[in-house]
Amino acid sequence: MLDIVIAGGVVIDGSGAPRRAADVGITGDRIVAVGDLAGMPARRRLDAGGHIVAPGFIDSHTHDDQLLLEHPARHPKLLQGVTTVVTGNCGISLAPLVHGHPPPPLDVMQASFHASFADYVRAVEAARPALNAALLVGHTTLRVGAVADLGRAANATETERMRAGVAAALAAGAIGMSTGVYYPPSRAATTQELIDVGAPLAGGAGIVTMHLRDEGDRIDDALREALAVGRALNVPLVLSHHKLMGAANHGRSVQTLALIEDAARTQSVCFDCYPYAASSTMLLPERVAACTDVQVTWSQPEPQAAGRSLRRMAAERGIAPEALAAALMPGGAIYFAMSDADVERILAHPLAMIGSDGLPGDGVPHPRLWGTFPRVLGHCARERGLLALEAAVHKMTGLTARRFGLAGRGLLQPGCSADVTVFDAGAVADRATYADPTAAPLGIAWVLVNGQLAVDHGEVAHGHAGALLRRRV
Repeated sequence: MLDIVIAGGVVIDGSGAPRRAADVGITGDRIVAVGDLAGMPARRRLDAGGHIVAPGFIDSHTHDDQLLLEHPARHPKLLQGVTTVVTGNCGISLAPLVHGHPPPPLDVMQASFHASFADYVRAVEAARPALNAALLVGHTTLRVGAVADLGRAANATETERMRAGVAAALAAGAIGMSTGVYYPPSRAATTQELIDVGAPLAGGAGIVTMHLRDEGDRIDDALREALAVGRALNVPLVLSHHKLMGAANHGRSVQTLALIEDAARTQSVCFDCYPYAASSTMLLPERVAACTDVQVTWSQPEPQAAGRSLRRMAAERGIAPEALAAALMPGGAIYFAMSDADVERILAHPLAMIGSDGLPGDGVPHPRLWGTFPRVLGHCARERGLLALEAAVHKMTGLTARRFGLAGRGLLQPGCSADVTVFDAGAVADRATYADPTAAPLGIAWVLVNGQLAVDHGEVAHGHAGALLRRRV
């Protein structure tokens, strides 16, 4: 007898193949059959008539490191149909680091750090997270703990200490290393430092994900640096949240995508993106001039500024927006500096995966934290027609699992893990906005994590069904 049969739905299996009518049978934490299961006895049958049955979505770019240790009744990822998250991005992980006051951007985590990566892994496993997690170790976190003067390149001793940190993280369960040389603590890191620190990734041990050094005027040079790191290590490279910042760079995605395509002929490279024309990170005064507006997400000196327009506040106070940004630090912000055309072109590209890049610790977060995946299915696929629904699902399931080495995930096939999302293709939609960023989406009927019913029509039904995932290709 099967444990669960999801009956009468239309299966989009995550491979990119055309949809087909089929039932899905589950026993324990595995999919055991896909086809006509009308005669199969089951302990529970879910009537998916009129719905799409897809693999659970994989969020390729998150900062959910602390969220994994918590069990919110309203879960921003589960309610979107996400069953697996990749954490530790942009060079920032919650381990290994012992530091009283970690510098920005590490403070965007709004969390306590762990002395060793093994300690963090144990904490995640003990918390029994609500969904699955694949962990990256952050180069910036390693650098803050190892380099005496963050304003210079690491010396040989410091580099060896960071390299040992990567090796220890891989041994503890990390799937790779992330970098964030855009941010102050790692700006002085050389390309060679990244290569040397990432040496333990070679030989199939892990991947490297890279927040580029520049996403504006010098993006071509930044892309070439990232590609060089991937080639030197001979490991799969993921370019984080590919985008073009500032009006002067709008339209340049034609060239950047061509550069990535050319590199992909000779090395393993892809990128993640989100379906919004605004980014979000730490509050940086130097970013303000390139934006049409900036919305504060949190501020330590002025908590009441969260959710407000920086430019409007600056006008009220009669000061320059850059000066106000400096006064509100440390803090976070949403930056309106991208073009919709670039966002759509990047998202529709065959090498693009979907990642939210949301920051759960922000007081008034970017709506991508709550809306990314339904927005791709509803706004981008159904309303804008940027891509077929099969392609959209592939970008958030099978493609992501393959690129990150998460074998047995991201596909609805016998033998795969029973991570499943059932949604209404005609109704699925994001409701989170910049004014109301935590509104839950519509159209997600059921979410199963490892065979357990985790979401039932917008309500979290099981908050401990996840597992820590190791790299397995």
